[in-house]
Formats: sequence, C-alpha cells, structure tokens
Amino acid sequence: MTTGMLVGIDLGTTNSAVAVWKDGAPQLVPNALGKELTPSAVSLAKGGQAWVGEAALDRMATHPGDTATSFKRMMGTASTVTLAGTTMTPEDLSAMVLRSLADDVEAMTGERPTAAIITVPAYFNERQRRATRRAGEIAGLDVRRLINEPTAAALAFGLADRGDREPFLVFDLGGGTFDVSIVEMFEGIVEVRASAGDNRLGGDDFDEVLVKLALTLIDDTAALDALPADRRHAVLTLAAERTRRALSSAQEADFTCVAQGQSLTAHITTEAFENAAGPLVKRLRDPVIRALRDCHVDVRTLSDIVLVGGATRMPVVRKALTRMFGRFPNATVHPDHAVALGAAIQAGLLSGGQGLEEIRITDVAPFTLGVGTATRDQHGRYHDDIFAPIIERNTPVPVSRMERFRTLADNQRQVVFSIYQGEARDVKKNVKLGKLTVPVPPRPAGEVSVDVRFTYDTSGLLEVDVAVPMTGMTRNLVVVDEEDRRTQKDVEARRKALEKLKVHPRDEADNVALLARAERAYEGFTGQVRDIIGAGLTEFQGALDKQDPRLIADARQGLGQLLDQIDSHSPL
Repeated sequence: MTTGMLVGIDLGTTNSAVAVWKDGAPQLVPNALGKELTPSAVSLAKGGQAWVGEAALDRMATHPGDTATSFKRMMGTASTVTLAGTTMTPEDLSAMVLRSLADDVEAMTGERPTAAIITVPAYFNERQRRATRRAGEIAGLDVRRLINEPTAAALAFGLADRGDREPFLVFDLGGGTFDVSIVEMFEGIVEVRASAGDNRLGGDDFDEVLVKLALTLIDDTAALDALPADRRHAVLTLAAERTRRALSSAQEADFTCVAQGQSLTAHITTEAFENAAGPLVKRLRDPVIRALRDCHVDVRTLSDIVLVGGATRMPVVRKALTRMFGRFPNATVHPDHAVALGAAIQAGLLSGGQGLEEIRITDVAPFTLGVGTATRDQHGRYHDDIFAPIIERNTPVPVSRMERFRTLADNQRQVVFSIYQGEARDVKKNVKLGKLTVPVPPRPAGEVSVDVRFTYDTSGLLEVDVAVPMTGMTRNLVVVDEEDRRTQKDVEARRKALEKLKVHPRDEADNVALLARAERAYEGFTGQVRDIIGAGLTEFQGALDKQDPRLIADARQGLGQLLDQIDSHSPL
C-alpha cells in the first residue's frame, strides 16, 4: 500500500485541477502560471518537444495537427492520435496532464505525490474507468480510488456546513460529459441515491452548434473552405469557445475568426443560439428523469439543484433548468473547482485527514451488470444473446448479488457466461467485459443449475464467481479489460517513452505560454494589429536569446500588457 502523498485530481475534458487536504480543508494547487485550472491539452513538435496546458491550447490555433484536446472522450477506446509523428493513446495524453499536475503539487508542497484519487464521470463504463486508472499508472501515480464527479462535487457542497440535507440533485455539465446524481446527507453520511448521464454531451457540443450557426450567417466562406481540414476545425472551434463565453454574460456577441488573412464575422444573438441548441437542451432531460425514477424521488421534494461544470454557466442551460424544475438552480459552488475539492476531501478521508472523522460516503453502480443468456419463447424457439441483469444500475456499492441459471440442452458439457455492462436487452448493444466457462455434468436439459455471483466494490472492481452445486465445481474471474492484461513492465515502458518528451522546465512556463499566446494572436489578426504583435514577439524573443532574467521579465510584462490591451478591444 502506498504511504506517500495522496492528492485529489479532477481530470476533465476541457480543464483539469488538483487539490490537497491541508490544515483541515481542501486546497486547490496552482499551476506554474498561478492558475487553478490547467487546460487538458497536449501539443508536440518534431524532435520530442512537448507542451501541456495553456501553452498547448494556444498552439491549437497555430499547430492544430500537432495538438490534442478533448481526448477524455476517447478514453476506453482503441483510438489514437498522431502528433508530430508520435502516436499517442488517450491514456498517454491524460498521463501527461496528470504528470503536469503532480509537478504543480511538488512545486507547492516540496513533496512529490505518489497516489491519487481521480474523478470520472458517473456514467463512465468499466473500460473508461480502467483506462483512467492506466493513465494514472503511466503518470507514476497509485490510483487509490476513482470517484464519480458529481459525488465529489456533492462532497464539496455538503462539507460547507455539514448539516443534514434532504435529497438534492447535482447537475454536472462539463466540456465533454454530462452527469446527474441524486444525493442525500444525514448524520455525516453522504449517500448517492442514483446517477445517470450522457458521455457524449457537453460544452464541446454547444460549440459545434455555434459553428454551424455562424457558418450560415457568414456571407463568404471561401477563405475558410481553402484551409486544411484540421486548421479549419481549430479556427472555428476557438472562435466558438470565445463566443460561447461572451454569450454567458451578454445578449449578443460576434463570432469572429481569421482565414487566409481575411477577417470573418457572424453576429450571434442569445435567442438564435438557444433555438439552435434546442436539441441538446432536450437531451439534458432524460438523465434527470432516469435518476429520479431509479431512486423513487419526486422532483418537487428535491431540496436543491446544484450546478457543477463550466458549461452550466451558459444562460441557455440555466433557463432550461429553471423551466425543468420550476425554480432557480443553486450556483453557490464554484462550477470549475467543486470536483477537484471533493476529490481532495475523499483523499483526506482515505488518509485519515483531520476534521473528517465523522464523514462517510456511499455510491452506486452506474450501469447494470449481467450475463448473456438464451430464452425460449412460447413456440419452443430459443433466442440467444439476451441480457440477464444481476446487479441493477444505481444499486448501492459495495454489493454482492447471485442469480441461478440452468442448462439449455441435453448432455450439455459446459456453460459459457459472457459478462456485460449496459442497459440494452440485446447484449450486442452493451459493453462486453469478459467471459467465463465452467464444465457441467452431462444431464437432461434444465437438470443442472449454475449459480453466478457478481461482487462489485467501491473502486469499480467486478469479481465473478460461478459454482455448480451438483459437482462443487467453481470458477472465479476478476474482470479485467484486455488492455489491463499488460504487465507492469509494459506500463513502465510507456512511462519512460513519455518521459523522453522534452516538456519545458516549470520555471519557463510563463515564457512558453506567452510565446504560444502571442503566436496565436498574430495569426488571429491582420493589418496593423498583426504588425504590432509581430514587433512585440521579436522584442520578447530577443530578450530570451540574451538570457538576462531582468530583460526577460520586462519584455514578458510588456508583451503581456500588449496582448491584454488587444484582447480588451477585441469584439470578443
């Protein structure tokens, strides 16, 4: 068991954050730029140079083909991305972000974290959760527990006064995923009653709506059409993100981008955006209804609607929630910080943190777990691949459940159980987690019974036990994805490969980020403004070449002020 420093990490689609339990309270850790949020972005250049965080995000505009964002959406899949000739898995990219966060903790505390609580969307399936664990291992962290994001947010919300609370709803809409959980607090116990969600719904999807809307309003898109596909996507996505942020505090905004030296603008109103985003807003309802139904809670009895996730800042979302629940949601928790703070509270709980002795937390299984079976209809025909649930979704964990099955054919000599996670009756539509085979004595159909027990723990580990009472034969399987079968040597090899990438030293982070920001701004403007930015870049690069810390500091301040002034006069 790792006994070193344990931290809480919110590994987000758009931004990530890390927090520690210190002096009886959770505390966010600033990154090298002094900010508490680090963009979940990675950029590479030929030769192995790497950027993580804000500098990488700025390089998205100038080097879109060598920069990756939103890779959390690929977790648990076989997808890869190639950056500057280097093939990276979603776990590799996530590991680089995790390693950067660990660097920040070491810089603040003087101690390198060795273990972590990492948050995941409540609706992440088994493969996605195991991929997240692998990312932590590649980053050199012992992942002590995965905690659902809305559960972490509920911890941060509930710890404020530690009073009992009737069931409340945590509405967590981030950059790439959407979760909803029903939570209750009583006598120091934080009990998650039900969770539901949509892993393909978040701020990124609202950005896509803005892009499509803007393209219908721009008179001539020839300059955009002439760009390479990756560059065009990056230009439009960055413009959409700026517009979405502007519409969070204004009734209208200009969607502005530059292509082939030409400035293109579309005037977007809140009303037009809300109409275009209507289908996405409708998708927010189903998980809410499903979670309430699963735990038998009437929406009118909810004590609060707690907003979490940066995308909940959008007026279109808050208006929809006000209509849905007939009241204004609670926006008292910081939408971007709550999950990381909750993860740090969980870290404090596991490490016996001062002030947390009376707090307990319970969670639920996010998906139904079961096996594939065959069933016979009234005409005597068998239908294969029918899902037989053993642990229903939203069952409190840890949990152990058993079901009994019988042989289907005369003289059958073995029974094969394929293990699935999901909600569909047709197992092909669910996620297959593994397979277990047990021999049975040849007997007439139905005469031999087989007991299948599923045990699911708080870390999302599923253990399957199969027993044949007639013979005493047993089989056991701890479900692991094929990717998890790699040895520690393989994980170490991936870790060493990432360590070869040349990430800028932490004390150069200000300079690296400012260069990336200035280069992005240079490409985003034309004419005189572009010339001014170019001159500022030249002066700053000259100071860097001289390696005089005082000259560099003065030039950095000058270029930063110039870019701030340009941004403040920008239509966005």
